[in-house]
Order: sequence, then structure tokens, then C-alpha cells
Amino acid sequence: MNSLFALLKKNSRQYGMVIALAVAMIFFGILTNGIFFRPVNLTNLVLQNSYVLILAVGMLLCTLTGNVDLSVGSIVCFVGALCGVMIVDMHMNPFLTMFVSLLMGAIIGMWQGFWIAFVHVPPFIATLAGMLMFRGLGQVIMQGQTKAPFPKEFQVIASGYIPDPLGGLTIGKTSFHLFSIVIGLVIVVFIIINEIGKREKQKKYNFDLLPKGIWITKLAAIAAVLMAFTIVFALYRGLPNILIVLGILIVGYQFVASKTVQGRHIYALGGNAKAAKLSGVKTEWVMFWIYTNMAVLASIAALVFAARLNAATPKAGQNFEMDAIAACYVGGSAVSGGIGTIIGAVVGGLFIGILNNGMSILGVSTDWQQAIKGLVLLAAVAFDLYSKTRSSKSSSFLKTSAHK
Repeated sequence: MNSLFALLKKNSRQYGMVIALAVAMIFFGILTNGIFFRPVNLTNLVLQNSYVLILAVGMLLCTLTGNVDLSVGSIVCFVGALCGVMIVDMHMNPFLTMFVSLLMGAIIGMWQGFWIAFVHVPPFIATLAGMLMFRGLGQVIMQGQTKAPFPKEFQVIASGYIPDPLGGLTIGKTSFHLFSIVIGLVIVVFIIINEIGKREKQKKYNFDLLPKGIWITKLAAIAAVLMAFTIVFALYRGLPNILIVLGILIVGYQFVASKTVQGRHIYALGGNAKAAKLSGVKTEWVMFWIYTNMAVLASIAALVFAARLNAATPKAGQNFEMDAIAACYVGGSAVSGGIGTIIGAVVGGLFIGILNNGMSILGVSTDWQQAIKGLVLLAAVAFDLYSKTRSSKSSSFLKTSAHK
């Protein structure tokens, strides 16, 4: 029983955010008389927040070091402006434009990473400078104009859907995108097999395990939720292309953060930079690649946002950095660094997106939406600090008791 409580306490923030996400969805579903759960709305929810989730994946690595990147919104503006000029004005090939945009993102990231890692300019100052510089350069390139439209080959990144080679399925008057359901089933089977393998490995090394009944219930709940969302997408037009891109990014970065040496170095750096350096971690290079990676992901977000909007605008990317930072901290990342997960950041991003979407359907003004999101962020950070204070007090009490 004690081990069960310890496990639940260890993962309380993660489980709490998932529960909060579910409660928020049910809450808005009831208030909007089911409009929130309509297939077209849930599909738009993913499309509208795809850029935030992409940025949150990269921002999580920054927050693990106890820092943030304030320049991502301006990079989105700058890279989007480049896309607009290259495609609309210069009539360049869309795929070549995408490659150049990602390359430019890498160069920007290396520029910022150099100042942060090797010149030791504080990340807050370096990225604040980047925010001002790349926003200004974006405005210079655009010259106050909007560049549009983009060709369909470019738009398909954010507004296209996976075709159905199986021909679809019709039951009564309801049509389903059958291939989407098959993909959902494959994902669920993969997750179940992975969880079984993980549990067997934990048994082998005598780790604390959730009771079998709770573990099965957890797996069943995950499978049910994933299949429910898959069916919702299948009732509209199937799985959006951007959802596949997001899935690849989330799985890939989750693997890097949790299963590789590079990921462990990032957590070590965030936990104690001096100890990490003494242990042989090349902390300067870790910081360099974290900020290079962040700029590349910001470039991907720029492509997605421009493709969805079908235009490059001078005001693109405004407050994107705030949404990404909020997603990480709401999703369980610690302010001091060293704690947080990719999945948590994604859940936090979805929570922010659900708040935006639900309040928009209810007709809440954007001013109040900003105020409410600010309160949610403040509550998340306050909870993190409260949990740490409580944990440290408990540790001190145990040490004192043991000494006596």
C-alpha cells in the first residue's frame, strides 16, 4: 500500500493534468450543448493548436535547463516572411522553400546557441535580443505587406488529410474514414505491447509496480480515449496530416528525452549544472544544441502556421512564445529545471488550446481569455513551488526523526 501511494505521489502532477484536461473537455462540452465535441470542432482544435504543440516540444528542453526561449514567436514571423517572399514573390519550389526555411532555422539557433553556450550570455537576455531582432527583420522583409496565396503543395502541411485507400465505411447514414480507424487500432496495440514490455522489465528489476487491476484500468482508459478520438476524426475527414507530424515529433523527442544519453545530460544539467559538468557532461554543447533545436522547431511551426493561414503576415507569431512557455509549466515542468516531460508539455498545450477553443465557442472575449490563461499559469507555477516546499519539509522532518 505504501509503495502504491509513493507511485501515485510521484506521478500526481502528470495524472492531475490528464484529469484536468478531461474535466475541462467535459465542462465545455456541457456548457456548449455538445458543440465542443463535434468532429469538425475537435479537428479544428488540433489544427489551431498544432504550432503551439510543436513549440512546446522544443520549449520543454529549454525549461529542463531552468531557462526559456523568448524568440520563438519572432522566428515564426521571420521564417514565415522568408517563405512568403520565396514562394509568392520569387516563385520558388515549395519543397525547396521548406528546406531553406529549416536551414535558416538551424542557422538562427546556432547563432543564439553560440552566445548562450560559449559567450555565456544569459538565455533570457540572448533570446530577448533575438525576439526583437528577428521580429524587426521579419517586418523589414514583409514591408508591411501580406504575402499570399500559397500553392496547394505547401498548404497540405497544415490543412491536408490522410487519404483513405480502404474506400471508407458507411453504417446507416453515417460514413467513417476507415483508414483512420485502422491507424488508431495499430497505435493502441503498439501502446499496449509497449506497456506490457515496460511492466515486465520493471518486474525483472524489482521496481515498485501499480497493482494489476489499476494498471489494466489505466491501459483500458488510454485505449478507450484514443479510439474515441480516432472515431471522432474518422467521422469528419480522417486524420489531419499535421497530426501525423505531431505524433512523430512527440514520440521522437520523448524517446530522446527519456531513453538516450543526450536526454539524461539535459536532465542532469537542469538538476545541477556544476555537478553535471564535473561528471563529464559537456554542458556548453548541450545548451548549444538545445537552442539550435528550438529554432528548427520554431521554423517548422512557422511553415505550419503559414500553410494553415495560407498567407505570411507581419504579425505572425505574436505571443507564440508565451503559449509555448505556459504549455510547459502547466504541463508539469519545474521553474528551476530538471523536471518535466514531453508528454506533459503536450498535455499542457492541449489544456491551453481547450481553454481557448471552449471560451471562443461560449463567446468569451479575447481579453478575458488572456486573463484566465494568466491565472492558470500562475496557479500551475504556485502549485509547483508549493509541492517542492512541502517535499523539502517532509525530507527535513524524516532526517530529523532518523537522527533522533
